[in-house]
Amino acid sequence: MRLHVGCAQWTHPAWPQPARLKLAAYASWVNAVESNTTFYGIPARSSVEKWAAQTPPDFRFVVKLPQVITHERRLGNIAAEFYAFAAAVEPLGSRNHAMWVQLPASFAPGDLGTLAAFLNGAPREHRYAVEVRHPAFFDDPRVAAQLEQVLARAGAEWVPFDTGTLFGHRPTSLAERDAWMKKPRVARRTTALTGHPIVRYIGRDSVSETVDGWAYLVDLVHTWLTEGRSPTIFLHTPDNAEALNLARLFHQTLRTRLPSLAPLPEPVSLEPPTLF
Repeated sequence: MRLHVGCAQWTHPAWPQPARLKLAAYASWVNAVESNTTFYGIPARSSVEKWAAQTPPDFRFVVKLPQVITHERRLGNIAAEFYAFAAAVEPLGSRNHAMWVQLPASFAPGDLGTLAAFLNGAPREHRYAVEVRHPAFFDDPRVAAQLEQVLARAGAEWVPFDTGTLFGHRPTSLAERDAWMKKPRVARRTTALTGHPIVRYIGRDSVSETVDGWAYLVDLVHTWLTEGRSPTIFLHTPDNAEALNLARLFHQTLRTRLPSLAPLPEPVSLEPPTLF
């Protein structure tokens, strides 16, 4: 039983020094991160070696497959690209929590055969977490069940992006308006398919609204932990300025209910060094 929490990035100009600058500092605040940068291309192995060197063994990356695999080739004829990517992220070792297969909104129920073929042929030394955005997967119970069957056969997880709080009322800032335009508006999911569920939760500019909105998720994660699962929760806000503190608060809230839960690390000192 372990809870990992993190953010969509490991640097942000609004975060306190030195967490705004370095992965090592970020990893002293939380114990997971979404690796979104890998979507734009296969990283250099030397860069991944540095990621591993800056994080403790129990830190977890959820690495997004490059867009050439998921969006351009749509999971077809991608063996060379996939194995190149797997080789590049190999230095992460156990820190690589899952290969994140984020599919475009146009990837529809009719494409489930392609997803099944990809997962069935994918190397078993990795976990796989799939994020879909086509509305039919959320609006049609029959279609959702078909996707769950495909994922369950491969031991893969369905990654929901919970935008319910964001869309709870109209945006009140430019950041919220931008998030309204870009984030998927889909039904909330609360079903775990594996022992390692992943949830991406996005709140609002208001910390109190964000915290109020995740009350159901605290209950859900508590249930998963008591069932022996090890969930990973990523906290987002429209501009992510408060995401780092919110991730720690979420973990602290669960530790209040489950004191046996392993604590997060102590953040690196934010004070400048002194001679005295």
